[in-house]
Amino acid sequence: MRVHDESQICVVLLDIEGTTTPVDFVYKTLFPYARRKLESFLHAHAQDAEIQSLIQDLQKQRERDEAEGNHPPVSREDSEEARLQSAVAYAQWLMAHDSKCTPLKALQGRIWREGYENGELRGEVYADVPRAFDRWRSQGREICIYSSGSVLAQQLLFGTVASGDLTTQIAAFFDTQVGSKTASESYAKIAASLKHAPREVLFVSDAAKEIEAAESAGMSAVLCVRDARASASRGALIRSFEEIFPD
Repeated sequence: MRVHDESQICVVLLDIEGTTTPVDFVYKTLFPYARRKLESFLHAHAQDAEIQSLIQDLQKQRERDEAEGNHPPVSREDSEEARLQSAVAYAQWLMAHDSKCTPLKALQGRIWREGYENGELRGEVYADVPRAFDRWRSQGREICIYSSGSVLAQQLLFGTVASGDLTTQIAAFFDTQVGSKTASESYAKIAASLKHAPREVLFVSDAAKEIEAAESAGMSAVLCVRDARASASRGALIRSFEEIFPD
């Protein structure tokens, strides 16, 4: 692994999917759970102010999709039930398209919270993650998370892993409220909010476009390739967190 100057790095900023957490956990456990529970969850919480606000945000997003020619499901507003069913259909459509839109991610986070609270879900991270957290913290470095999943979803995942609650070691969580993960401005905002210069932050992700965006903002960045069979064209890559600031 190569960074601009290891001695300057004060913050390790981490992606989740494919970086701290197996992709299969996201796509074979979390996403299917949200799809299965979506309709019953919306019916059960339709009168909650937060859920009503999310439904309104989803409708605004649907209108943007329609204006952009993306052909979302037709919305019906002739009754409360029709409005709710329209929200279900559109959210299912977004999930089928692996959308990263903020209101969908917020809704998924609320659904997953019920799953974590009732024991149906439990967070999962790679075995080297808790060890790396302990090591980086002992070196005086901060650990932060930046994911397209909502801050709530991030906190639930890291708070329920088998090794114990990892949220106590995480200084800050960021989601798409700060901006797109492929936009350099997002990384500049994160560095500023942490009161660090971008060069003092190391970003780790399995997505090359995110790495490029972080580097454009002035951060050091390294591609995380967990699959031993996978190849990557970039020179700066790691396959385990053991390679990041080892003792």
